[in-house]
Amino acid sequence: MSLSLSGKWVLITGASSGFGEAAARAFATQGCQLLLGARRADRLEKIAAEIRRPGAGHALDVSSTASVEKFAEWVRSKTSKVDVLLNNAGGAQGLDTVATGRDEDWETMFQSNVLGLLRVTRAVLPLMVNNPGSSILNIGSIAGHVAYDGGTVYCAAKAGERKITQGLRLELSGTGVRVGSLDPGLAETEFSIVRFKGDAARANKVYQGIHPLTAGDIAETLVWMASRPPHVNIDEMIIKPTDQAAIHKVFRRTKP
Repeated sequence: MSLSLSGKWVLITGASSGFGEAAARAFATQGCQLLLGARRADRLEKIAAEIRRPGAGHALDVSSTASVEKFAEWVRSKTSKVDVLLNNAGGAQGLDTVATGRDEDWETMFQSNVLGLLRVTRAVLPLMVNNPGSSILNIGSIAGHVAYDGGTVYCAAKAGERKITQGLRLELSGTGVRVGSLDPGLAETEFSIVRFKGDAARANKVYQGIHPLTAGDIAETLVWMASRPPHVNIDEMIIKPTDQAAIHKVFRRTKP
């Protein structure tokens, strides 16, 4: 039996594109009230208008404590409780080895995937702990389970997300707040464009010859996780395209 999400308050970080945008659209179809955060405030306004949730977006940079606190203040002006917190903001920078990596890329990955997740969760938790059945859903990655060459730092960051999720699950035991991680494999969004800093040709090669996951696939799964009955917690879910048997095992079709 599913829990009705109609009227529930859903907060989504990184909501201006990819998984976050798709999740905003998916939760809107469930009748949810939305609280959308991202750095691209203009893009948020456009999305909010399209899903008929005007005023649902606010600028948010999870790498800045001041920005997170300002965003949380805005959230509190809208509602006294949050039913679903979707920590989606994150991403990768480059495919450099540790020997050739750059501080700015490393810092960006840990700020968004780890510290940003912690900042937002800390700020929003007071609106959730007195709301049994609420959910914290963190976007992880199969990179948090298995390392790959060139992805060492991103893998470390996503492993950090996984451990934060597990730790929160322990810390919030008894409050009724549910905590889980959705860990995708290859999914075609802006992820690779961002990783390769706008190099579209290089980004396209990542998905060449395969049928990757879509942002919609992830959004649909997130809605399912959030709509489980209050006594059901989806601790962790790995989701990969059928063409990806493992992080290094990908079936690619060749053109005839």
